[in-house]
Amino acid sequence: MDDLFSAAALTGRTLARGDIRNLCGTPRTLAECDLEEADLSGLDLSGWQFERCNFRKADFGGAMLEDTAWKSCRGAFVNFIAADLTGAAFTASDFNNGAFRKATLHSAAFTGCKLTGADFSDTKGVEIRFEETLLIDAKLPGHSFRRTVLKRVDFSTADLRKCDFRQATFEACSLREAGLDGARFDGADLRGADLGGLRLVDAAPFRGATISADQAGLLLRELGLKVS
Repeated sequence: MDDLFSAAALTGRTLARGDIRNLCGTPRTLAECDLEEADLSGLDLSGWQFERCNFRKADFGGAMLEDTAWKSCRGAFVNFIAADLTGAAFTASDFNNGAFRKATLHSAAFTGCKLTGADFSDTKGVEIRFEETLLIDAKLPGHSFRRTVLKRVDFSTADLRKCDFRQATFEACSLREAGLDGARFDGADLRGADLGGLRLVDAAPFRGATISADQAGLLLRELGLKVS
């Protein structure tokens, strides 16, 4: 194989589809590589590891990405549509405005990530984990968070219509001005959630959930009542 693809040469390279295709067959580790706007659609990169790589506007549509690891990567507007991300682990990475529509995300985990504006519509998967992650203005309609513990997840202004938060626990999270039409919170513990912007007329989805006295006071003040 050309020296370009020797084990020692997988750091700090600018790579295109042909380069990556020539590396397929064995899981690889890429560090500080530039794959901006690279077409990687349909490739089998299962088990690959990426660290501090640039994937801005890269196309992973329909790619096989099971058990991949993404650490400190940047990928604004990346395309993961219909990709298989089963068991993938994203850590301290920025995939703002990424397209994850119709992706398979069984047991995928996002920790310390920025996913502002990301689209997770019609994704498939159970036990998808988000922790210490920004999902501001993200699209997650119909997603199930049932019985999960959500820690430091910011859902501000996110599309959470018909999401299932039954028996979920919120710790230092935000639901400020999120779209919650049809969402379910039966048995959820919302005491650790910022419910700012919530009006009493919008509180129906929280029926059966536990809130704090301070949160209840905010809702009552929406009616013009004084809480003492």
